[in-house]
Amino acid sequence: MSITVNAAFDSGNIRVVGIEGDTVSLEIVHDKDSEFYQWFHFRVAGARGRTLTFRITNAASSAYPPGWPNYKVRASTDREAWRMTPTRYAGGVLEWDWTGESDLAWFAYFAPYTMDRHDALVARMALEPGVSHRELGRTLDGRAMDCLELGTGPKHVWFYARQHPGESMAEWWAEGALERLTDTADPVTQALREKCTFHIVPNMNPDGSFRGHLRTNAAGVNLNREWHEPTPERSPEVLCVRNAMDETGVAFAMDVHGDESIPANFIAGFEGIPNWSDEQGEKFYDFGRRLAAHTPDFQTEKGYGKSAPGKANLTMSTNQLANRFGAVAMTLEMPFKDHDPNPDAEFGWSPERSKTLAHSCLDVLADMIDWI
Repeated sequence: MSITVNAAFDSGNIRVVGIEGDTVSLEIVHDKDSEFYQWFHFRVAGARGRTLTFRITNAASSAYPPGWPNYKVRASTDREAWRMTPTRYAGGVLEWDWTGESDLAWFAYFAPYTMDRHDALVARMALEPGVSHRELGRTLDGRAMDCLELGTGPKHVWFYARQHPGESMAEWWAEGALERLTDTADPVTQALREKCTFHIVPNMNPDGSFRGHLRTNAAGVNLNREWHEPTPERSPEVLCVRNAMDETGVAFAMDVHGDESIPANFIAGFEGIPNWSDEQGEKFYDFGRRLAAHTPDFQTEKGYGKSAPGKANLTMSTNQLANRFGAVAMTLEMPFKDHDPNPDAEFGWSPERSKTLAHSCLDVLADMIDWI
């Protein structure tokens, strides 16, 4: 049987350069109207009984080449379990071997979170007691901007995930947060719902998610550089969410992402905003310390550098919300590699671990909410 490669599906991305015997040469496709690319997701048919070598030949020119060393491709035969497979990066080529025990196999940069799964999550959560759904607006491709709301408390908490669509671990995190918050037998989250009103946007970039983009929307725009002046023409996703935040105010906000290079979970804050106060900053730092003490799947040693006083980029959501509302705002980054301080040799960082980290974040928020 001949080998065929297909990425013409929800969140798919790959281009076949050539197939010679058992060697499959590929390229990742750029985000539309953008120089960004790194996300890939494709299916291979005709794999049974063959040992195939896959080569992504344009890896060196991707958005974040330092993300490839020590990275492992995720592979699946059922689209449910996504295991790491040994991967090599040399000479600018990302390469791995696959011995097919079934006809079909799927490969991806990280375990995908498709728009079909997103729609199912929204439908399921909208039926939970005390949950309401709002369509905040529409994307450039006409997709709904879904927001799930729950809780009756005076403190408004915003969780929003996947501004960068290729960072699919972010929506797995959002699924975990929603499942924990809707567990009526959980005393921690029930107490949180009495003190807070939660607004959760599981996917900030539906168009990019469906198109198989790494970082941008249908217009080739990086949404996390649009929060100062979003427009209907470039960034309606940010515009409708920020408008909703202006209606409610924001006490606490978490922007959920994935990082290509750093093999650990970490948070980034809002140092350098014009309205910085030490009291506001200490609440951010305390959240990180408490989360690291709570779970081995978080740490505070590795992360991004801090902006100098007055030099924060207010086009980024965490800085904008901290400055605009005085919110305790933060960006959560999860790895495409693994969380090296607590590694998993089979799955690496995974959907289930992303969901469990969301549970830990809620535990820490519950401990701190009275003084946020």
